[in-house]
Amino acid sequence: MFDNIKILYHQGKQFIPNVKTVEVPGIFRGRPVISTLPVDEQAIKSVCPLGAIDTNPVRLNLGKCNFCGECALKFPDKIKFTKDYKLSSNTLEGLIVTEGEDKPITINESLIRPEIRKFFSGSLKLRQVSAAGDNSCELELNASGNVQFDMVRFGVEFVASPRHADGVVITGPISQNMAAALQITYDAIPEPKIIILAGVDAISGGIFANSPALDRSFIDRYKPDLYISGNPVHPLAVINGILGLLGK
Repeated sequence: MFDNIKILYHQGKQFIPNVKTVEVPGIFRGRPVISTLPVDEQAIKSVCPLGAIDTNPVRLNLGKCNFCGECALKFPDKIKFTKDYKLSSNTLEGLIVTEGEDKPITINESLIRPEIRKFFSGSLKLRQVSAAGDNSCELELNASGNVQFDMVRFGVEFVASPRHADGVVITGPISQNMAAALQITYDAIPEPKIIILAGVDAISGGIFANSPALDRSFIDRYKPDLYISGNPVHPLAVINGILGLLGK
């Protein structure tokens, strides 16, 4: 006990005490804000390589956005990225940011399946599947459980076997080569189970959208319970999204 007290005295707390209020340092790009300043809407739409920007009014779909920031660089008075890391929704519509609306991205409480909070609010075990991911989101998911973010203290952790899991977290655009493996993993998880899509590649295909190498039929068959936007997802976005889904 005395050794632990000495470590705490010399090093302080190594974890983030409150993951809901901490500010992300550095160049992190979070929830964007779009002003009502008039611009050439076709020009701002064409600047996005992933087609995440729509017009009349100007809207930015975070389910397609890879957070490259090109739109904010070209139109700095129109689009600004904040450091708001709460980027999760349980609907695709909830990920759309509209000009003139500076409001947080939230989870629609009325659409959460009752069994999610009934069975998983105290403990949630997740099996992660990299369905042709590039390892960026995978690294951030791993970081969410490290000593700094410590997602496990909330009863949420990743497990090695789908038979020990309550749900699946999917990263990557879901290639043809991984489609069967993803289905096998999902089938092995006992009911009731949840589906979480982490990152733009999983949500919409990202830069690989419409590629013939993909097989996203899994998304057509099953309704995801949570979409966590980002490229890659930030650990704080992951933790806050999952805690919001669980009602913690």
